[in-house]
Amino acid sequence: MSETDQALALFYNGKTAPRLTGRGEDALAREIVEIARAHGVPIYEDEALVKSLMHLKLGDEIPAGLYRAIAEVIAFAWVLKGRQPEGWTPPQSET
Repeated sequence: MSETDQALALFYNGKTAPRLTGRGEDALAREIVEIARAHGVPIYEDEALVKSLMHLKLGDEIPAGLYRAIAEVIAFAWVLKGRQPEGWTPPQSET
C-alpha cells in the first residue's frame, strides 16, 4: 500500500478552540500546502498529528486531548512570523 499525502488547515482566533477549515489527500493535500505557502502561512509537518485530526469534519473544533499539541503548532507559527500573544511578556533572564 502506498503512502498518501495528507494536509490539514486550522483556524484559530484566540478566543475559541481551533477549528478544522481544510482537509485533503493526494492532489488536494498538495494544493492546500501550495495555497498556504503562497499566502505566507507557516507549514508544520507532523504525520501522527495529521492522522489524529483527519477524522474531523470541516468546522469541527479540535479535540481537547490535542489542545497542547495544537498550541505548540500555533506557537511555532507565531514565532516564525515574529508574533506573540497579546499581553504576553517574555520572561526576564536572571543576571
